[in-house]
Amino acid sequence: MKKKMLACVLASMMALTLGACGSASASKSSTSGSSAVSGSSVSGASASSVSSAPASDDTVKDVDAIKQKGKLVVGITDFEPMDYKDDSGNWIGFDADLAKKVGEDLGVDVEFEEIDWDNKILELDNGSVDCVWNGMTLTNEVTKSMSCTNPYCTNAQVVVVPKDKADQYQDVDSLKDLTFAVESGSAGEEAAVENNLNYTAVTAQSDTLLEVKSGSSDAAIIDLLMASAMTGEGSSYSNLTHTVELTKEEYGVGCRKGSDLCTYLNEEFAKFYKDGTMKKIADQYSLADVLIDQQ
Repeated sequence: MKKKMLACVLASMMALTLGACGSASASKSSTSGSSAVSGSSVSGASASSVSSAPASDDTVKDVDAIKQKGKLVVGITDFEPMDYKDDSGNWIGFDADLAKKVGEDLGVDVEFEEIDWDNKILELDNGSVDCVWNGMTLTNEVTKSMSCTNPYCTNAQVVVVPKDKADQYQDVDSLKDLTFAVESGSAGEEAAVENNLNYTAVTAQSDTLLEVKSGSSDAAIIDLLMASAMTGEGSSYSNLTHTVELTKEEYGVGCRKGSDLCTYLNEEFAKFYKDGTMKKIADQYSLADVLIDQQ
């Protein structure tokens, strides 16, 4: 009987010990998970806002965090006419100027951060930038990985070739034997894949034009807006021109999943469209014809 009682006592003690270990492990796992969300999803200031939000509120409070740190960090690449540097080294362009207007309304500075476009989702998720705003095509990958604004511009992916060869390349079938340069992770690369074209991926859209000019690639696939601004008479690539349109697409701004910055930007876009600010900026860069009504 004593042995039986002793066995029961020992069994009870083991159960309590195991239960305590399980609680500690669960607590540690929960803490670790919370830390991972704060570190990888938002910047330091945003992390504080997320962790203090009620459990039922999935909104990422980026707007307040941006105001607290005093700056809006915008992820971009060198992409004329959306984001590029003037002779003084300042960032200008349709997207850059529009971002500065948003910064004014937020009461913060706007900091432009050049990123590897192929890593745009990672840059956003790890908090290096608050948004990705660089003539970004709203592809399936982008819309699944980010909270995206309403589209504000239309665009297309076009083929750029030397002027003296343009007549030979007027439809998709004529492109099959060419080698293309495309920006890695871009809509241009996606268009090349969809049309089974041979291509080499480079770091930036501007590099694709260098590839064609040097003869390293037969052609490039880039945004129509960039092709219009950077090729043809009076441009840096006067001997190049664009021919076939491979896609039709729309531009939007990408924010972190669930970020209230996305809602804020949509409200700003609607206001800028209504009061003429958006058209005024678009006129400076000959983009008024591609604006999308924000009403």
